[in-house]
Amino acid sequence: MTARYDSGDVSPEPLAQPLQFLSSGRTAKNRFCKSPMGEVLATWNPKNFSEGGVPTKQLIDLYRRWGEGKDSWGIIVTGNIATQWDSPNAPGDMLIGPDAQAQGERFERFKDLAAGAKANGSLIIGQISHPGRQVLAKINPVAVSASDVQLAPNKGMSYGKPHAATKEEIAHLVEGFAHAAEYLEKAGFDGIELHGAHGYLISQFLSRSTNLRTDEYGIQNTENRLRFLTEIVIAIKARVTPGFIISAKLNSVEFQEGGVTPDEAREVCETLETLGLDFVELSGGTYENNGMRWEKESSKIREAFFIEFAETVIKALGDDRKLKVYIAGGLRSVGAMVNALKVVDGVTLGRPAAAEPRLSSDILQGRVRGALKPIEPFESEFGMGSLVAMTQISQTANGKEPLRSGDPVTMVKFREDLGKWFQAIMADGNKMEVVGGVKFTGPETPYGEVVAQA
Repeated sequence: MTARYDSGDVSPEPLAQPLQFLSSGRTAKNRFCKSPMGEVLATWNPKNFSEGGVPTKQLIDLYRRWGEGKDSWGIIVTGNIATQWDSPNAPGDMLIGPDAQAQGERFERFKDLAAGAKANGSLIIGQISHPGRQVLAKINPVAVSASDVQLAPNKGMSYGKPHAATKEEIAHLVEGFAHAAEYLEKAGFDGIELHGAHGYLISQFLSRSTNLRTDEYGIQNTENRLRFLTEIVIAIKARVTPGFIISAKLNSVEFQEGGVTPDEAREVCETLETLGLDFVELSGGTYENNGMRWEKESSKIREAFFIEFAETVIKALGDDRKLKVYIAGGLRSVGAMVNALKVVDGVTLGRPAAAEPRLSSDILQGRVRGALKPIEPFESEFGMGSLVAMTQISQTANGKEPLRSGDPVTMVKFREDLGKWFQAIMADGNKMEVVGGVKFTGPETPYGEVVAQA
């Protein structure tokens, strides 16, 4: 039996409470949100990106399993859904280009994904995004961004050379987001989340470190920094029905000099509330510094990486705020999750949801009091933990129980497989024929045959 995080005999009842969103009028059945994570399980054609990005049977089964049971995740947010054919974040990401039609194979598979995820009352939210300057050079050597600030090579990956988006390109990018949102609503999704964190394109317009513009999209004031995001929200609202959820994922702070400060991010949230967004998911970090660690002892005790920032935002929004706030990063025990609800409205779990797709149900039904605890370095090193999560996601998608990253014997085998995967990636070079995460070759159990134990 592998170890779990535990905070003692704390009732999960506050986490079971429904949450109503005031702009759309929709209701999440509980306070849990399954965080967006990379799945890389969509179809992929390295020679013609527009032929790929279609949800596969495995991807549809994955979301059906996250949505199983009356106490499944209140909100399920997908991984990246790219809004431009030429700029997926990674091979195997889902794609909805600006000319994608609401009919045919792609559309039917998105419908299947939505139907499976929401069959038991979960809200399915599509995270729509554009990598901007973070696009891999082998995918697109010419990147579009707020400015021409190059992203340095990182862990063997190089990125496209960015240029400052023209007004015509900005209009095209805005249209891409609006079209994807309309498409997803027609496919049965309950809403969308705009990816404005982790250094993606929206974040590149918000941050001083990547936005050097002096026009109306520049950083001279909050209105300018927000203009790109504001135009996207206005365009989406003109294309979807009032009951469609619009949300955003935002960085609490960029963790680097010249980035978005907490005060500025607070101003962003205030504007988004005025624009009628239902909720924001507060995260943090960029490709240079992911920020997914406890910077302060006070945050470590409370588990949530960004809880102090959330307090700042919510205090600024006032007692009569309409914008709901979810917090991502670091939460592991029921006690910490319940305590977080004294500040925020909901909690977002990423890697724990990959390790245990039924974790929401297991907590709410009293079977466990916290997430499984991985061995080091797979818990404290975000990159290593993310690689494990990608493998666990693939296992669930393929009808297997996720590997237990707290079991030393299992992780010896995973390290062997990780080495082989990395060699295959290096040998693949720019061909982009090796897609997906690490393939685990150790013993596996059919999905559904493992019962959670405290």
